[in-house]
Amino acid sequence: MFENLANIFRIPDLRRRVLFTLAVLAVYRLGAHIPTPGVNTAALEQFFNSQGGSSLGLVDMFSGGNLRRLTVFALGIMPYITASIIFQLLTVVYEPLAKLQKEGELGRRKITQWTRYVTVGLGVVQSAAIAVALSHSTGQQMVLNPGMGFILMTVLTLTAGTTFIMWLGEQITDRGIGNGMSLLIFAGIVVGLPQGIGELVDTAKSQKFGALTVPALILLVIGMILVVAFIVFVEKSERRIPVQYAKRIVGRRLMGGQSTHLPLRVNSGGVMPIIFAASVLSAPLLFAQAAFVRNSAALTRIFDSLRPGEPWYELLYIISIVFFAYFYISIVFRPDDIADNMRKYGGFIPGIRPGKRTSDFVNDILTRITLIGSIYLIVVSIIPQLLISGIHLNHLWLIGPFFEKLPLWVTNGMGFNFYFGGTSLLIVVGVAMDTVNQVESQLIMRHYEGFTTKSGRTRGRRAW
Repeated sequence: MFENLANIFRIPDLRRRVLFTLAVLAVYRLGAHIPTPGVNTAALEQFFNSQGGSSLGLVDMFSGGNLRRLTVFALGIMPYITASIIFQLLTVVYEPLAKLQKEGELGRRKITQWTRYVTVGLGVVQSAAIAVALSHSTGQQMVLNPGMGFILMTVLTLTAGTTFIMWLGEQITDRGIGNGMSLLIFAGIVVGLPQGIGELVDTAKSQKFGALTVPALILLVIGMILVVAFIVFVEKSERRIPVQYAKRIVGRRLMGGQSTHLPLRVNSGGVMPIIFAASVLSAPLLFAQAAFVRNSAALTRIFDSLRPGEPWYELLYIISIVFFAYFYISIVFRPDDIADNMRKYGGFIPGIRPGKRTSDFVNDILTRITLIGSIYLIVVSIIPQLLISGIHLNHLWLIGPFFEKLPLWVTNGMGFNFYFGGTSLLIVVGVAMDTVNQVESQLIMRHYEGFTTKSGRTRGRRAW
């Protein structure tokens, strides 16, 4: 293992990429310690502790804890993710943008440029909303000197921070190893794991569960290991469609005639459906802090029912994950293009006619395995909610009293911190696997062995 790791640093190009990625991540973590001027960090920390397990906690996790401390990187990459969602939706419903995407590298660069502009605009809007909300916060004062000067300074600081993060992510993608945006989220989650372990130890010392403290902790650790194993199993699972290529003569050579397969991953969208769903459902949480909502009893009841842990929120969260799972797969995979390319090079699926029948066959398989993938994402993402605050089924109208007899950990949660949730584990495991695969492909391309000496590469994705 150590010999294979040493091979990374024997290749000059790969060594530069790895060191560049580590240097950029160090810069990202350095910005996490630069606070926004004029903020009462102690009061803000107390507010976030009271909002544990909410969508605000999920956004804070993606920012690496920067939102909790309102550093210059407080917005994180959420504006960029939101802008990407907007343009991915527009490529489906707006034909000129769809044509631009099909123009190749030049069209994608144009869309990327527009995404950057929208990211800056969203950064301005979100930072202004945060500044105004902090200035008009009730209870403990979170701003030392509220006013227009603080709002302008916060907008400038947070927008510049999210623009710089976007640039760092693009630099990692172009000059480093792996997907830059995913690695930034990965770094933000991993850096909080020691704190999460410390809080777990403090929970054990406080005897929160009485005599069952040690068994509860053992079950929690076993559960985490099983969740990681489950994530790895599903992330490596795929449906392999056999493809046969006919023999053809090209010049004086006989080409084709081999059998291969078309791999379709069970979870092709990765963690993106969860991120998209959390981004959309975080909007009610922001609007709930507005004065016009708090002054209306009807609006207050509606927005309170859309808080994390409430049944209606969880139902919308599940529906959003399923929707975005299918939406993302419709963008990433085009069955018509796959069928055309297969026919162009003389390939066909045994028993399936080329063309429209092949496209329909691939589309049917994608529909079925995407449903399995979305259910897997729902199961993984519901785990943190049960660990933190549970699902308040007893708050349902009319039928709520029937759920009063459920165990308290179902309706009130177990009170563990957010870092032991399934969503964070999904991101960490998924990004780690993709990064290892990219490093290993670089090693194998240069005739080095990968991390598994028997096969020379990581084990292939398991067929579903």
